[in-house]
Amino acid sequence: MTPREQEILALVRSDPLISQADIATRLGISRSAVAGHIMNLTGKGIIKGRGYVLASDPFVALVGGANMDICAAPASRLRMHDSNPGSVVTSPGGVARNMAENLARLGVDCRLVAAVGADHHGDLLLQQGRAAGIDMDAVLRFGDAQTSTYVSLLDESGDMHVAVNDMLIVDKLQPDQLRTHEQMLRQASLVVLDTNLPDASIAYLCETLHDRPLFVDAVSVANAHRIRPHLAAVHTLKAGSMEAEELCGMRCRTETQLVKAARKFHRLGTSRVFISLGEKGIFYSDGNEAGIEPVPGARPDVTNANGAGDAQFAGIAYGWLNEWPLMKTIRFAMSAAGLAMSHRSTINPDMSRASVEKHLAAVYA
Repeated sequence: MTPREQEILALVRSDPLISQADIATRLGISRSAVAGHIMNLTGKGIIKGRGYVLASDPFVALVGGANMDICAAPASRLRMHDSNPGSVVTSPGGVARNMAENLARLGVDCRLVAAVGADHHGDLLLQQGRAAGIDMDAVLRFGDAQTSTYVSLLDESGDMHVAVNDMLIVDKLQPDQLRTHEQMLRQASLVVLDTNLPDASIAYLCETLHDRPLFVDAVSVANAHRIRPHLAAVHTLKAGSMEAEELCGMRCRTETQLVKAARKFHRLGTSRVFISLGEKGIFYSDGNEAGIEPVPGARPDVTNANGAGDAQFAGIAYGWLNEWPLMKTIRFAMSAAGLAMSHRSTINPDMSRASVEKHLAAVYA
């Protein structure tokens, strides 16, 4: 959809009986232009019938962090306690938001629930999210807090050396705020959340959506514990090895240890577990199959590894939506991560199903 079509669709969702004249007035465009956009939305199957009946096509709802990423990279070897010549790139970020954009670029209808401030960064996140194809209508704006910011410093290899995040605004996504979107969340084909959310909100979502497929990104060691009491509600868990250790209370370094940890997660009620092992690949378990899928070939050239995990989890969600076998899903997800790392921005603007499949064919040839 075009940005204008998205604006019109937002008005129609809020008032299905709104007139074309009212839409024209609200958006400051002509009635004939509105009629043309309505015709296009009808032709695309997004609006059906009279009274602007909306199509009930499958969609994914994502709840969690949305922030601006400021990424600095040295031009050569990183020198500590000194000023390093290099480059600085600003781009949209946040785990839930990143997954939403990756999925949208893969062609999935995505609706994001997040918090942004009434500031310049908030404006940019809304504008760039819509431009990427994300439905941003459920994003909440707060005038008394600033939009989350994530500042990272890469080393000369493109890996993160250190990062600082200011995500206090996410604490405003309390259950009372989320309840305003409960009907939409219940209608989603898949709900994805990250553990940047407050404890009470994670508990509310896991209890309310226990009958929906719930995918959870553990995000970090500091946040992972928030999902521990609710693992029975989690369909698919994605974590790093240290986050998995925090959650299950055992070592997750060797394949034997990972298998034991996965069995514990399954006993607690989680259907599928994916544990990122960095350069070693990814561990997977669905209760029937388990193992480590290594990174194919030599280590790829890494420009920015910050968005790799989010692209990988988006690929896992995409495989589930398409009912793919486990190994096909894993290899698609790893190829999405590889594509993400090849661009300076957190999200590779070339992300698409065709580009991921091209990358997959090249690395698994």
